[in-house]
This record gives sequence, C-alpha cells and structure tokens, in this order.
Amino acid sequence: MIEVKNLSFGYKKRKLLYKNLNLALPVGSIYGLLGKNGAGKSTLLKNFTGLLFPKHGELFVNGYTPKKRLPSFLETIYFIPEEVYVPSLTINRYKDLFAPFYPLFNEEQFYSYLDLLDVHDKGKLNTLSFGQQKKFILAFALACNTRILLLDEPTNGLDIPSKIRFRKLIASVFTDDKMIFISTHQIRDLDNLIDNVIIVDNGELLLQASITEISSKLSFKIADDLPDDSDVLYAESSLKGYSVVMQNKSGEESKVNLEYLFNAVTENPIKAKSIFNTK
Repeated sequence: MIEVKNLSFGYKKRKLLYKNLNLALPVGSIYGLLGKNGAGKSTLLKNFTGLLFPKHGELFVNGYTPKKRLPSFLETIYFIPEEVYVPSLTINRYKDLFAPFYPLFNEEQFYSYLDLLDVHDKGKLNTLSFGQQKKFILAFALACNTRILLLDEPTNGLDIPSKIRFRKLIASVFTDDKMIFISTHQIRDLDNLIDNVIIVDNGELLLQASITEISSKLSFKIADDLPDDSDVLYAESSLKGYSVVMQNKSGEESKVNLEYLFNAVTENPIKAKSIFNTK
C-alpha cells in the first residue's frame, strides 16, 4: 500500500510541483497517473522509491519510509524509469548478478516473459535497441514478483506489436495482492488496462477514482449536436458529431475514454472535483 499525507515537493522553494497531496492506494489495482508533460509524474514515482524526498508531509510504501532505502523495503518494490539503463552484460549474467536482491525472483517466469516479449538476443544488453532493452527490464521486473511495480511511460520506445504484448503480459500477471502504478501521458496505449485513475495538475489532486466510479458519475457519448447543458465537462468535434463527457444523472452505462476524461477533468477541475467529492 502507498499512503501519501500532505506531501509537498519542489525543486525550487517558490514553486512546488505538489502541494499538500493526499493519496491512499491499496494493492489490488492497476493505477494510472495521468498528467501533462512537466506535471511531476516522474518526480512522484521517485518519491515513492526514496530517490527524492518530500519537502513536507509523510510518505509510506509497504509500511516503510522510502527515503531510508532499507533493503527490506527495496526488495518489495521495482521502479522502471522512462529512460532505462542496461550495463554491458548478457541476459544470463544480469540475472545472476541482480536476481539475488529479490527473494521472490522466478527464473522460469523470467525466461517465459522474455519469450512473450520477443527478446531473444544472446549478446550484450547495451547493444540492443532501446525498445528491446525496455522489454528486457520489464521481463526482469515482473519476474522479481515485488508487491509494487512502478512504471514511468512504459510504452515509450515500443512499436505497436510490442505495446500489444506489453498490455497482454501486464493483464496476465496481475494479481490482487500486488499493485502496478503506471505514469503516462500516452493514454491511448493503456486505455483498457488501467482500473483506477489518478489525475494531478498544477500540483493538485483533481481525481482519484476507479473506472467503475467514473462510469457511474460521468457519461461518455457521441451527440449529433453540441448539448447546451451545464452538465457538460468536455466536448470535441468529430466526424460523427461531438464526443461529449458530461455528468451522468440518468445512470446510463458508457465506456470510459481516458483521453476525454483527462481533458474534461483538467479543463473543468472545480466541477470535476465537486462530482467526485475530491478534497
């Protein structure tokens, strides 16, 4: 579980990326942290891992204080940054050196995940393409079986077939005793994978809700004409009319579109917060 209490963080004293942020994230979900470039998504993940420290507030991950970087904490969490680094080692040598740090590492799973992601090169890892390096690190991370997996822009550098394999693999290995936390601005790549959405903008939490709750409180529809309605949070012209996000007062079911959701929440933050009772 991740608990964030009144967290504030900034690289400069006069400009905070996060101001009194509060989150309670239990295991059992695939969380999607959505935000604009420069909104501090990567920064938040680094706070979770103890690579950066909050200016104010408290942060607990799996019951630990991340900044202490205790070995007992580090073996429960794996972080894959957007720009991965791999040394000049073969796949087997990398496994032999780093797998012992993770007590639940499963060698059979590791090679199975490499095969599923189409990583078969026997040479040095640093000679692989960026996409292959990223898939290798993903296979290793999943085989470590940590309770929490943090992914920063995981689909950057992947081609279309690799993105499909990535989604299938994540969906197949996820279990209720784990948490996968994905930070991304490439929303369409993960539309059918995320089951809990977090949107942060200008250092403020605008939304934290499950897909089920979002679907019950918002309606995503195609309309022939632009509704003249105060319930509309976002509307975009399309070939079939208008793609509309509006408050769901009739209880109708609709499929959540994460891209439209993000636009609706960031363009109408006050109304969105009132609908979801976000403090």
